[in-house]
Amino acid sequence: MRTKDLFDFGPVFGYFFRKKDPNRHTNFNLRTMHTINKISMLMFLAGLIYMLFKFVILR
Repeated sequence: MRTKDLFDFGPVFGYFFRKKDPNRHTNFNLRTMHTINKISMLMFLAGLIYMLFKFVILR
């Protein structure tokens, strides 16, 4: 596995910025689930950035 593969965030950004599919049926539960998933991914990335900052800068 290469270093480039470790930092490939394309699928993550694709999840946040994809277009709405008019053929896909959505309801409140599905929208809520996706919103919670997005929040949890943002919190994980924020924590990861914080840990990298703490490790690299404040070492």
